Amino acid sequence: MNDMEYAKEFIDFVNASPTPYHAVDTIKKELSCKGFEELKERDNWDIESLKTTGKYFVTRNNSSIIAFTVGGKYEAGDGFAIVGGHTDSPCFKIKPVSNRTNEGFIQIGVEFYGGILAPTWFDRDLSIAGRVMVKEDGKYVSKLVKVDKPLLRIPTLAIHLNRELGTKLEFNKEDKIVPIAGQVDRTDESEESEHHGCKADIKPEEFESIKSVITRHNKSLIDLIARELKVEVSQIEDFELSLFDTQKSCIGGINDEFIFSPRLDNLVTCYTATQGIVESLDNLEGARGINVVALFDHEEVGSKSAHGADSSFLPDILNRLSTKFYQSMSKSFLVSSDMAHGVNPNYASNYESKNKPQLNKGPVIKINSNQRYSTNSPGIVLMKSIGETYKIPLQLFVVRNDSPCGSTIGPFLAAKLGVRTLDLGNPQLSMHSIRETGGTFDIIELCKLFRFFFKDYHQLEETIFV
Repeated sequence: MNDMEYAKEFIDFVNASPTPYHAVDTIKKELSCKGFEELKERDNWDIESLKTTGKYFVTRNNSSIIAFTVGGKYEAGDGFAIVGGHTDSPCFKIKPVSNRTNEGFIQIGVEFYGGILAPTWFDRDLSIAGRVMVKEDGKYVSKLVKVDKPLLRIPTLAIHLNRELGTKLEFNKEDKIVPIAGQVDRTDESEESEHHGCKADIKPEEFESIKSVITRHNKSLIDLIARELKVEVSQIEDFELSLFDTQKSCIGGINDEFIFSPRLDNLVTCYTATQGIVESLDNLEGARGINVVALFDHEEVGSKSAHGADSSFLPDILNRLSTKFYQSMSKSFLVSSDMAHGVNPNYASNYESKNKPQLNKGPVIKINSNQRYSTNSPGIVLMKSIGETYKIPLQLFVVRNDSPCGSTIGPFLAAKLGVRTLDLGNPQLSMHSIRETGGTFDIIELCKLFRFFFKDYHQLEETIFV
C-alpha cells in the first residue's frame, strides 16, 4: 500500500472503533483474517504447548488485547520485542442511573472519563456506543452497540445571555454537561412519576437487588438499544456506553496532508502496531524470539484496573511464554507508543525552542529526565539504527522546564518488567479534543517502524547491550 492507502485504511479503523470494545473487536477480526488463533486465559496453555511460527492473541475484558508471534527459530530464554499502547480515549460515559428530565427535555446523565477537553464536545452531533450485557438462553452475553445517527447534543448558552462566553467558557461539570436527547411527552412524564415517591410494598417475586435498566435509564434510550441489537428490552441486563461524535474521521488539508479525526490518541498506535506485526509475518519462519503487541484499556485514567497496563495482564502472558522468564526479560525491549505533541503554530511559545515536532515529519521519540517517559540513549540508538536502515524519519521531543509533562504506560511497565523501554508516538494537534489533527503521511512511517522493529530487534539487541 502507498501512503494514502494506509491513511484511508486507518480512517476506516477509527470510524469502526468508537470505544475500546469496538477497537479490540476490529483488531481481532483483522488478526483472525491473517491466521492468528485466539487463546483464552482460563485455558491451560504455555509456550511448550504452542508451536513455533504460531500466531496468537488473547483478550481481557474485551477491551484489552495482546497479540504475539513465535519465531521459527525461537529458543527458551529468547527475548520479546514488544509494542505497547492503549485502546481508550477521553470521552463521556453514561452514568449508571442516567434518567434526567428538565424544562421539557429528556436528558442523559454522563460522567467525565479521562482528561477530556470538554468545551470541544459542545454543540456536536453525538451518539452512543459500547457494550451491552444481554440475557440469552439462560446465559449473559456481551454485545456491541454503535448507533450511527445523531442522538445527543450538549448545547451552549447563547452569547446574548452571557457576553463573557465570547472570551472565556466556564461551566460546572455536573450541571452544565448534561446532553439533551429529546423532548418529554406525557407518556414519558407518567412513566417517570411511577418511580418516585415513598417506598411501596414489594412482593418477593418482584424484588430486584439493583433496579433494572428500564428504571435507571430513559425508556426511549433502552428501546433504541433493544432495536439496534434486535433483542427484547427485558433481555438487557446492563451496559457500559460512551458518547462519540458522529462526524466521521477524514482526510483534509490543501494537499491532503491532514487527518481530522476523533481518538487519534491512541487508535493510531492500535492500527499501526497491528499492521506492524501482521506485515512482519513474512519473516516469521526464520525469526528468533517472540514479537508482541499489547494494547490496554484505562490508560487515560491511570491504568490501574484488572485489564489496564498496570495490571498483571502483560506479565501473566509473558510468564506463560517463557520458561526462562528473567533471562528473557533481560533480552527484551518495549516500545511504549502514544501520541506526541506536534507544534501548534498559534502557540509556538508553549514548546521547548529546539524541540518542536512537526506533522508529517515522522514518529517522535519522547524524552523526560524525570521519567515521565522511559527513553534513554540505548533505546535511541536502537530506533536510530532502524530509522537509518529503512529510511524512516524520526524526531525528538522534550517539554519546557516550566511546562507540565504527560506520561504513558512506558514507565510503570518498565519498572514492573525490568525491560529496556523507549517512548515514542506520532505528532498531533489538539490532543484530547473531540476532533484532533494528525499527519496523513505519518501513518505509514509508524507502520514501517513497527514492522522493521519486529523484523530486526532480535538481531540488533545483542549489539546494543548495556
